[in-house]
Amino acid sequence: MGVPIQQSRTVQTRLVLPSNTNHLGTIFGGTVLAYIDEIAAIAAMRHARKAVVTASIDKVDFISSAKVGDILKLEAFVFSTGRTSMEVFVKVETEDLFTGEHHLTTTCFLTMVAIDQNRKPTPVPKVVVNDTEKAFIESIKKQRQ
Repeated sequence: MGVPIQQSRTVQTRLVLPSNTNHLGTIFGGTVLAYIDEIAAIAAMRHARKAVVTASIDKVDFISSAKVGDILKLEAFVFSTGRTSMEVFVKVETEDLFTGEHHLTTTCFLTMVAIDQNRKPTPVPKVVVNDTEKAFIESIKKQRQ
């Protein structure tokens, strides 16, 4: 028995504030990574219904930057599983508050591991995907490579 992708799908919205930016007025990469790690953990916990830890941040692509006043939209979901691990895809976009324009800023792949009460790896359910999701997952797997 598996879990549909939609169960793990998680969306967060954040405002880029001056305290989160560098001297150029753009968000620190480390801040974006912290947001990514958090949303990936939430998506993995929603999939497994168990506590998780980050095993690896496998690939991060910073495509464009976000500036003070931008809205960040983060979206994450589990797209593949092993016995105790889950692969999570995270996409980050900006939205300009004044124009409504959206721009892709970051994509990231993470591996999360489910743990039990003794903090030992524990099995997770498989991901169930429909035909539309299969095509998208194949494209993001190619992107990862």
